[in-house]
This record gives sequence, C-alpha cells and structure tokens, in this order.
Amino acid sequence: MSSKSILNSSSLNFLEKYLNNASPTGYEAGGQKIWMEYVKPYVDTFITDTYGTAVGVINPDAPYKVVIEGHSDEISWYVNYITDNGLLHVIRNGGSDHMIAPSKRVNIHTKQGVVKGVFGWPAIHTRNRGKEEPAKLETNFIDLGCSNKEEVEKMGVHVGCVVTYPDEFMVLNDNKFVCRAIDNRIGGFMIAEVARLLHQNKKKLPFGLYITNSVQEEVGLRGAEMITKTIRPNVAIVTDVCHDTTTPMIDKRIEGDTQIGKGPVITYAPAVQNNLREHILDTAQHNNIPFQRLASSRVTGTDTDAFAYSNGGVASALISLPLRYMHTTVEMVHRDDVENVIRLIYETLQKIQNEETFSYFK
Repeated sequence: MSSKSILNSSSLNFLEKYLNNASPTGYEAGGQKIWMEYVKPYVDTFITDTYGTAVGVINPDAPYKVVIEGHSDEISWYVNYITDNGLLHVIRNGGSDHMIAPSKRVNIHTKQGVVKGVFGWPAIHTRNRGKEEPAKLETNFIDLGCSNKEEVEKMGVHVGCVVTYPDEFMVLNDNKFVCRAIDNRIGGFMIAEVARLLHQNKKKLPFGLYITNSVQEEVGLRGAEMITKTIRPNVAIVTDVCHDTTTPMIDKRIEGDTQIGKGPVITYAPAVQNNLREHILDTAQHNNIPFQRLASSRVTGTDTDAFAYSNGGVASALISLPLRYMHTTVEMVHRDDVENVIRLIYETLQKIQNEETFSYFK
C-alpha cells in the first residue's frame, strides 16, 4: 500500500461524527448505529449481541476466523445521590477521573432528553490556601441550576442517569486529533477503515474477517468476553490506546517509552501469542511502517486479555495507538499514527494467506 494519506474527507467526517456522539458504557447503541452505517457497504453481514457489540463480517462461511477489534464505549458517571437543595453526587461508570471534573460542563442523559449541568467547585478565595484540598470523588458534585430536589426530578433526572462530557472533536497543528472518547472509539474507526480499504482495493481474503466493535471494555472487558464466545475466532488482533510517556509527571521507568508520532505500539505480554506478534512485527518491517515496543506485566488491560483466554485459547495480539491525556476530555493522538495502525492491520491481514500461515499461529 502507498505511504500517502489513506484518510479521505468521508473518513474524517465519520470520525468527527462518531467521536462527538455520546456512547457511555452500557449505552453504546447510538454510536454503534453510526459505526454500522459507515461499515455496511464494506461487509457481507452483521452480528450483534444482547448488550450491543457490533460485528461486520466478510466471508462469513469461511471456517477460519480472524477478528480485528476495538471498543466503542467511553467513560462516564452515574447519578448516585440527589441532595435536598438540588445538587447531584456521582459514581464512576468506568475509569472516570475525579481530578479533572471540577468546572467541567456535563450532559445528563434522561428519557426526556439531555439536561445540561456543571461540576461545581469552590472559588479559590474561599479555600484554605495553606492546606489546599484536592478534588475527590466524594467532594465532586453537579449543579443543574436547581434550588431543590423536586426541580431536578421535574427535569427527568434521577439516580441512575448517566453523565457524559460534551467536549467535541478538534484538530491541533494540522495533525493532532483531540477529543474525549478517543479511547477507544478511534479503534472502531481504524478497523472500519481497514474494512473500507479491503473493499476499495478489491482484496479477497482466504478466511472470515470479523470486524468487531465491542461494548463495555471500560468496566472489565465484558463485551469482548461475550462476543468471543459467539464468534469463536482462531486469531484476534486487538487495537486500543496506550500512553504517550513523554509529557510531564510520567515515569518512563514504570510506564515505558512511547510517544505520539513515532508509530503503532506492539505489546509484549503473556496474553500476546508470540508467533502472531512476530508476524505483525515482520509485516511492519517489510512495509516500512514505523513501530514502537511496549511490555505489559500480568495483563495488557485491554480486550486482548478477553480474547486470548477464551475458547481454550485464541492467538491474540495488541497493536496500540499512543495517546496523550488518557481519560480526560482532551485525549490527543497523531494522525500519522492513526494511519499507520490502519496500514499495519491491513498489511498484516494480507500476509495471512493460507493454511500454512494458519497453522503458524497455533
């Protein structure tokens, strides 16, 4: 494949629409509809399951099955308690960061529609400057502009409503994509682009390809855990995000040395099948695709773990996209890395050509 840009205007319009749409864990349906609409021309059929994982399938009758996977959910909050004077206290839905919440605008999702609110925070003038208290989950609260609990309930807000941030997609310095929820709807975007390129370039694969956009990764890899039992794949190539460790206050001795703009990150971990990882590394080197390496200890913390240890063992590997400011509203990735992850998955699939290759991953 040529090294020129592979993202076109239609791709970027899809990316912006997909990222801007709220898709919190447990409520991914809206985002999945956008994703399926985009992928539909490039696949033969779809699989969906009870909790909303969506799978576009190419060659559904082929006995050998390869998964490429991302996850579709984003972190959020649940309303947990409403005070008598109309303030909301929340609990996490996924790994939401209590430190960034104060002064953020929020959307509370109700049956009546979206209700606007803000995370309040006491003014600097009123705090004890000699003993500054950091934000804590139990001190964070949302203000809807209401004076009592009854006003809140009249808006349709109740315990269990999910809360998301409204921050939308933007581009910095021409080549940095910034948004909340890049972790990991960018994964769904990248595997969708692989499907587009296969269709556009009229590539015929000797196996079934299952383009899998899983739900509920942020609460324990649950969507992947469910769908792998449905698909029963032979191979799973998972894409997620990892940390850019070059920004302040990150210890490379602990987190490793990875950076946006320097290429996809290939992970070494117990859940990663060695032959499949080497196949991916060989593909990157053969196609002059830049890459970085990362070591994970007991787990990768991604859907790779769910696929690897399912169905008696599935040959699995992880290709990560380096990202700055994970689980904030300004997650940042480099356009070149996005394109190179797409290229790497695309070219890796081209090298899985026959039964001899299939047996290599056993």
